[in-house]
Amino acid sequence: MTKRLGVIAVVVFGLSTIVPVVLLSSPAAANCGTAGCAAPVPCNTHAGACWSPALSTRWQYQLQAARDKAGNCLYPSTGGINVGITGTPFTGGGSVSPMVFDIDFQTDGACTGGTITQENGAAVAAIHARSAKAICYIDAGGAESFRPDFPQYDAFNTNCGGCLFGKPIGGFRNEFWLNINNDRGQRDFILSRIGARLDRCVANGFDGVEMDVVDAWSNRTGLTISPDTQLLFNTALANLAHSKGLTVALKNDVEQVPDLALYFDYAINEQCQQYKECANYTTNFVNAGKAVFQVEYKLSTSKFCPQANTENRNAILKTFDLFDTPWTPCR
Repeated sequence: MTKRLGVIAVVVFGLSTIVPVVLLSSPAAANCGTAGCAAPVPCNTHAGACWSPALSTRWQYQLQAARDKAGNCLYPSTGGINVGITGTPFTGGGSVSPMVFDIDFQTDGACTGGTITQENGAAVAAIHARSAKAICYIDAGGAESFRPDFPQYDAFNTNCGGCLFGKPIGGFRNEFWLNINNDRGQRDFILSRIGARLDRCVANGFDGVEMDVVDAWSNRTGLTISPDTQLLFNTALANLAHSKGLTVALKNDVEQVPDLALYFDYAINEQCQQYKECANYTTNFVNAGKAVFQVEYKLSTSKFCPQANTENRNAILKTFDLFDTPWTPCR
């Protein structure tokens, strides 16, 4: 069993940090047939537009508010989101703009006095005004103490005698792995909270959603989470998003892509070329007409853009902190 480092974006009172997470790469000894996954629920077109990105769709990934050298929030009218960003692609030519922005549904506390007090509806409206789309970032598998709804997570954990929280994610003390088993109703509780967050994504006009931290089974969480349990949780998340009229991205969980691709509308992957694990995306997403949004942090564009472009993945180069810049799209 080999180890590799992944990343989790963490926003703490307006100061986001990227912390390493040890991932244990091994085959998923499960499938939806053995796990008993519910059947896929089609996206509810009566509840939302059920937007589906084209295979070739340039994207931007910004989870921290842009700031000046003194740490002051830039672009305050859009909660620190730089909706006017442009860049020169690896393929050359003139400057281009993102067609899709993946941003948090809540405004970075750096723009609201240090704590989270508002949501990113203004940024979504500005993105739409530029004829682009917005994906709503949600940490589905972690509990973050800086979120306004953390007291509900904490109360459930207290009432069940500590059954909900696992280890801090990556050793970071303000975010905890969640127990997605359901022996004490944990999974039902988490899904209820995610449902409430999805309602806010819908209210703020987002077009789709990214569910992050959905690979607990392959991490050192301090919890016993089987591959079957992860499949049950992830498929439930996808069905829940679809019931709200939102399309949904599968974030990482590379080993389980063959089972999960049927439930998810597109994929978001971090560093699949660095770790040589992009093949599942070609087979299960691109070949099925579903877009793949890829971000690399450590490779130079010459090391990943040619292959990503050839294999029709929408790849960008960013740094771990996920500010607005740097941003270099492959095409």
